[in-house]
Amino acid sequence: MMTALITLAQDKGLGTGGVREWILNNLVPLLLLVVAILLLWLGGGKGDNAGVMRRLGGVVIALAIIGLAVTTSAGQDIGEWIASLFRA
Repeated sequence: MMTALITLAQDKGLGTGGVREWILNNLVPLLLLVVAILLLWLGGGKGDNAGVMRRLGGVVIALAIIGLAVTTSAGQDIGEWIASLFRA
């Protein structure tokens, strides 16, 4: 049993791909659902639509950061684009 696990680990190699995929497929949608429910509960019930939209702006920024963190070349592409704005 143990030799089979060692052989399997040697064939695939060690990495964080499985953990990354699990977080993207399970944890991120669950957190988005919780945030949506909290936004509706906290602001929608009181009629504070402006407060909900301010919080939603923070959520969009957080999603953009998560998107940059999980893509491979988007961060480099955005950095090159920003640098090109300041070149002569």
